[in-house]
Amino acid sequence: MNPQAAQLNDTIRDGNPHVYEMLSDLGRAIYFPKLGILSQSAEAKAKAGKYNATIGTALEGGKAMHLGVIQDTLSAYDPKDLYDYAPASGKPELREAWKKKMVADNPSMEGKSFSHPIVTNALTHGLSIVADLFAGPGDAVIIPDKNWENYELTFGIRRGADMMEYPLYNADNRFNAEGLKEAILAAKPSGKAIVVLNFPNNPTGYTPGAEEGRTIVEAVKAGAEAGINVVVVTDDAYFGLFFEDSLHESIFGQLCGLHPRILPIKIDGATKEEYVWGFRVGFITYGSDNRDVLAALEQKTMGIIRATISSGPHPSQTFVLHALKAPGFEEQRKQKFEVMKGRANRVKEVLDCGKYAEEWDYYPFNSGYFMCLKLKKVSAEPLRQLLLEKYGIGTIALGDTDLRVAFSCIEESGISELFDLIHQAALELEAAN
Repeated sequence: MNPQAAQLNDTIRDGNPHVYEMLSDLGRAIYFPKLGILSQSAEAKAKAGKYNATIGTALEGGKAMHLGVIQDTLSAYDPKDLYDYAPASGKPELREAWKKKMVADNPSMEGKSFSHPIVTNALTHGLSIVADLFAGPGDAVIIPDKNWENYELTFGIRRGADMMEYPLYNADNRFNAEGLKEAILAAKPSGKAIVVLNFPNNPTGYTPGAEEGRTIVEAVKAGAEAGINVVVVTDDAYFGLFFEDSLHESIFGQLCGLHPRILPIKIDGATKEEYVWGFRVGFITYGSDNRDVLAALEQKTMGIIRATISSGPHPSQTFVLHALKAPGFEEQRKQKFEVMKGRANRVKEVLDCGKYAEEWDYYPFNSGYFMCLKLKKVSAEPLRQLLLEKYGIGTIALGDTDLRVAFSCIEESGISELFDLIHQAALELEAAN
């Protein structure tokens, strides 16, 4: 093993042996190289006042060389904030700004011990980093039965982990904390569990309430108290889009410092929060009471980034930082929130009118981008195909009964017609059967 990796492992083991036990084989082997090209380049940047012949970029007139046809469209920005490589951990000013935003949006994080957010190439990359550092063959990754299919690819296919599902909703159509607890405790023979909590949920658009949140924290803590090392990943992709009386914070803050056997990891980003899907700017943040453990995890995370994408795109980081600092940022974000809330409320109004009751129910939703119909008489995939081929309507079939509808991309004026046409297609399919 490389001595730098061994040193990081020793630091984590000394600070919290349970976190060391959570690491995968790759997680233990990875490190961010402080020797070699990177360290020599950093030293030259600080001392080479005459000629710095270490960096892998082209300079012209003391600035990054660039094409006018590109810079002409980006003239509001200094070339140094666009063309140079961003650090592997991300643009420092952006990391600091995002940390301030996280604490402002999540008061439960105030006073807790957690790392500076590290920039990722959006949220999937953050989840992939978690999988690389902590998941391997035989490890249980616990997700609800209503989940984003990319979890299977990221943790199961790429890393060989065992995907364990529990029902998202209980008999009262609330979050099934008891099912989560049972799934965690079932991992006791191996002594390790990776729990992914995704609120607002994709595909259902559900976020638990405050009491449900308390039971989720208790379920995780019960696993830790039973001797299980629990990596808890809060996938906060749709954070902030809370339209009703639910948790309006990430559960990450409640998990920080909860138990030595619990490692909370927050995955979030500008993707949906700032409506910049194509910018691919996300963040990964670790919670631990031990600052040395946090520093070592940051180094290992940077090692994964260095070994895969080297560093994230600089221009999009600059654009997001500019937005966060702009005077109109909060006002504009609120305006878009109200548009999204109006669409969600209109969906509920239309679905609660009574005329669709014989064809479907719908799963509780109160947030995010999506909702799911629970079909009663027809199967989801044939309905999806009929809607697409005859009506030009795109939906997502999930299993036999569930049809996901993304209200995020439907203007409020079109929502009533959308569900009328889905209903019409369901009736046609039922009659044909």
